Amino acid sequence: MDFVRKEHYGPQDLVEIIRLLRAPGGCPWDRAQTHASIRMNFIEETYEAVEAIDAGDSEMLQEELGDVLMQIALHAQMEAEAGRFDFCDVCDRVCKKLIYRHPHVFGTLQVEGAEQVLQNWDELKKKEKHQGTAASNLGAVPVTLPGAMRAAKLQKRAAGWGLGWQDTADALDTLQQAGRQLGAAQSDADKQSAAMALLFAAVGAVRAAGLDPELALTRASEDFTRAVAAEEQPLAEQGGFAALSEQDKQNLWRRIIMFPNGENLSL
Repeated sequence: MDFVRKEHYGPQDLVEIIRLLRAPGGCPWDRAQTHASIRMNFIEETYEAVEAIDAGDSEMLQEELGDVLMQIALHAQMEAEAGRFDFCDVCDRVCKKLIYRHPHVFGTLQVEGAEQVLQNWDELKKKEKHQGTAASNLGAVPVTLPGAMRAAKLQKRAAGWGLGWQDTADALDTLQQAGRQLGAAQSDADKQSAAMALLFAAVGAVRAAGLDPELALTRASEDFTRAVAAEEQPLAEQGGFAALSEQDKQNLWRRIIMFPNGENLSL
């Protein structure tokens, strides 16, 4: 194969390596892939990069960002083979987008702070994407986002149109109503409706408190997992949780799920 090894590689080398992998005589696996077949790979690599960020591990982040970049190069190469666009076109488009959405840097617009920058960004994005209505603006939020993340993004966009809870107390009121409805619901349809309202309002309450709902839920799950492990470890020699009475299990559950400022799970 016509390939020269180097001591240090750059972006164009990555593009060329991906091209060679998918070229005749390249890697059978890479040649067989499509956008759809590696869709989940892209998601997994992205989450691994996020895990590196959360861990504060720079070495891990370097590796995982490379894996994300490899996914981008693969998808771009597939499009290049179809004659639609290539990696350079991807770079060109994002550069133009950054220049367009930063008129305070690359133009003459004056801003007073980060909040105004975000407002300008949102307005320019609406104009660029022809999202002149609330429906079109909300409809552009990807349905593939995790549930809490998508709900938060929808609520944030709706707030830009003047639609939303006034404050945390307002959202909590809706949350409590939905909780009562869920508790009283008899049919599966009523339970589903109440559950939807409850979860959506929970996202709103967390947002109103100035927190990221998806991150809060992720950390709650991590805390819960650690708390269960910490409670189980001392019981290992006695048979673990299975050896406990039902009352002991309930007491243990209440100890694990402490609200808030508990010693274990802090939600």
